Amino acid sequence: MASSPDVYNVAAFSFVPSRVSTRDDRSLFHNPRRSAPARSHSILSMKATSPPPYPVRVTVMGGGNFGLALASVVAKRGVPVTLLVRTEEVAEEINENHRHPRYMTDIALPRTVRATANKKTALSDATYIIHAVPVQYTREYLATVKDEIPANVPILSASKGIETSSLGFMADILKECLGEDRSYAFLSGPSFAREICEGVATAVVIASEDLMLADDLAELMAGEDFAVFTSRDVIGVEVGGAVKNVIAIAAGMCEGLGLGTNAMSGLVTRGCGEMRRLGIYLGARPSTISGLSGVGDTFGTCFGPLSRNRQFGYRLGKGETPEEIRASMTEVAEGVDTSIALVKMIKKRCKGYRLDLKYPILFGVAEIIEGNMKPLEGLKGLMNFPTRMENYDERF
Repeated sequence: MASSPDVYNVAAFSFVPSRVSTRDDRSLFHNPRRSAPARSHSILSMKATSPPPYPVRVTVMGGGNFGLALASVVAKRGVPVTLLVRTEEVAEEINENHRHPRYMTDIALPRTVRATANKKTALSDATYIIHAVPVQYTREYLATVKDEIPANVPILSASKGIETSSLGFMADILKECLGEDRSYAFLSGPSFAREICEGVATAVVIASEDLMLADDLAELMAGEDFAVFTSRDVIGVEVGGAVKNVIAIAAGMCEGLGLGTNAMSGLVTRGCGEMRRLGIYLGARPSTISGLSGVGDTFGTCFGPLSRNRQFGYRLGKGETPEEIRASMTEVAEGVDTSIALVKMIKKRCKGYRLDLKYPILFGVAEIIEGNMKPLEGLKGLMNFPTRMENYDERF
């Protein structure tokens, strides 16, 4: 099926080859059924001289900062993108002026990004759907669009966190809301929306149980300024994406209290240790936790000036209450709700003695968010922690 050059010009594509997130993980991805000839049938992996059988179209659900960023990434690769937004007024502003009237208003979107508030128009012919709605609003949002999502269309989730009501990750929520008969993928890594839109070099990982889907999405999105690695460790990517936001709140409190670089570095390192411990318990690979979606995203969120979670913690450290900070924010700091849900999930799923001693930073942030402890009191408590081995699980 031919397509007009202004809609889909496959000859212009120069996809960066996708790659597994670490060389050590390559054996995990071996699938004897995926021989070389079979791989050639993957739609996006065809050579530029062999156009796909139909035009690839991508729909992004969610018109916040990260939805805009991912829409820009895909559009810059020459693929038509439809942005599903809340109101027609916002859609008209984007279509006429190529800017969102509320988010990153100084950023011009590619002209191939078209917006609509009509769910059927946005979703009916999508080849891939990118979900960029915050976790706590996902279930309610999907209930309004699920009837318009075609069967078997894959979903790429860019949302990070744990739902407070079900204590589930995005993989759980998507399967419950949209069924298990389609493929899902999950994008994570150190990736501030503004820097992506500005073309600053960014590296992310896409995880999926269907590695061919991860490969195709990587080839769809990868470019000179956007490197994409792949993985099959979905739970590892999800744990990293959730826990890093809580660690960032702690790091922001440390900065707000003026405790210095030494304290913050130690805090973030110990937080990554708690992330690793939880991830391994839930079945994640250590290499994923130490990769882009774990430690990498933690570094960006804890030390980057654009981090909403870090800023939330900073303001807590300066003496504001969670309620005051929430009231003044225009976008969601996912780590706030996730911190409460995370502790509940750990208590529910992790068996063992004195979980608060195994996850003191995660438990401490939740206590502060709930108003049971002051930031300085919590951070002093960490410094007065009983002396022991750095990694208690290595004592044998």
